[in-house]
Amino acid sequence: MPENMDGLAAVYARNVDAVYRLCYVYLRSRADAEDATQSAFVKYLQKQPVFQNTAHETAWLLLTAKNICRDQLRCWWRRQRVGLDELPEPAAPAVNDDAAGLLDALFALPEKYRVTLYLYYWEGDPAKDVAALLGCRESTVRTRLQRGRNMLKQALGGDHYNEANTYGQA
Repeated sequence: MPENMDGLAAVYARNVDAVYRLCYVYLRSRADAEDATQSAFVKYLQKQPVFQNTAHETAWLLLTAKNICRDQLRCWWRRQRVGLDELPEPAAPAVNDDAAGLLDALFALPEKYRVTLYLYYWEGDPAKDVAALLGCRESTVRTRLQRGRNMLKQALGGDHYNEANTYGQA
């Protein structure tokens, strides 16, 4: 156990939302995302790493959460069970109709585009940081962003697409 519980509480408060959202994007289940978030912070407690700054701390926690989620997705048990995806999730955060449509379209994308778009736009990470987190090249991130935006444009019927805001961002 860490000697400084106030320090642990500060780390948790700074990072829990970002870690949870990343887990939710990967796992698409609120309960599974909560479990993965908890596992990431348990690993933090076990390892007790020392960081250069808060950005390094956040990157470590997000990378750990990503690995936990990917392990869960590869797990034999997860592939064998019937998911709760067929049931509505009443505890899901309330969003307006436009945001719900965008969220549904985002979740329909393949994982590599879904996660890349989430990290870049929602978390506001630059392409360089997204590349480091996903273990790929920055040019790959930019390609995934462009293809993911095009897929979203097709899924949304072009209604919410604004070319002026899209070009030059990635």
